[in-house]
Amino acid sequence: MTLHEDEIPVDETLVRSLLKAQRPEWAELSLAPAGAGTDNTMYRLGDDLLVRLPRTADKGQSVRKEQEWLPRLAPLLSRPIPEPVHAGMPTGAFPLVLSVYRWIDGDEAGPDTVRDWAAFGADLAAVVRELHGIDLMGATRADGLSWYRGGGLGPCDQWIARCLDDCRTTVGSELDVDTLERLWRAALALPEPSGPHVWLHGDLKPTNLLVREGKLHAVIDFGGLSVGFPDAEHSTLWDLPAQARRAYWDTLNLDDATWTRARAWAIAVGVSGISYYWHTFPAFVVECRERLRAILTDAAAR
Repeated sequence: MTLHEDEIPVDETLVRSLLKAQRPEWAELSLAPAGAGTDNTMYRLGDDLLVRLPRTADKGQSVRKEQEWLPRLAPLLSRPIPEPVHAGMPTGAFPLVLSVYRWIDGDEAGPDTVRDWAAFGADLAAVVRELHGIDLMGATRADGLSWYRGGGLGPCDQWIARCLDDCRTTVGSELDVDTLERLWRAALALPEPSGPHVWLHGDLKPTNLLVREGKLHAVIDFGGLSVGFPDAEHSTLWDLPAQARRAYWDTLNLDDATWTRARAWAIAVGVSGISYYWHTFPAFVVECRERLRAILTDAAAR
């Protein structure tokens, strides 16, 4: 499935040829699709490995970033995160760096896998507290660690305004886009965040949270790893049930301004996802619609 105009096509034949050329000891291991997101395509390699290939050149820097920083962050976190074991070199057939990681067993967070959503929300908050408390180790908000979600909302306003207009055309009959815009503008009216920069995962949605025995086990996909303000880190809470959201908020003791900005980031990701992927990635559009619906329900209850 091609999602971007500049996407580099990938299939099992290509992946196996790259392995044969660069890691021949793995070339005959079983290879099977293991999911695909907006930024990467993945294959399970044998029983213990995962191959991750960026879809476009601009996503390739995420591989290098993970290779550099995940081994340094992992010992400081209480739950597993991906362990890079190989950085594949660019070739004529695939001109980007790919990455191979240790496979982490677990199921995506969801109603069939999570036993207690309040406990899950508290556990996720504890992981976020750990990550945000790690020393930056000289990293700054620059180059590959300067993703937009760690900055202020203001620079995104024109872009999100266009996305809101797109949503009025596509999903306006089922979602109250005017209220979403009002909530977005309420956050824009707040002072910009002024606290210290922290490490950010950037995309703590359920598909990046692995569950074992009903509990949070591991956090994966650090392609959005960055340094910045923490507000956007909390935006994916609207992808989880209300019990998880309340427990997360209580555990971190977030103030109203942070929560309002986090909700605005959730709106931004939701409406931009619908706008960009409307014709190419319907499953992701469904995720975005559900997120926006949860935001509206939550706002109406307050």
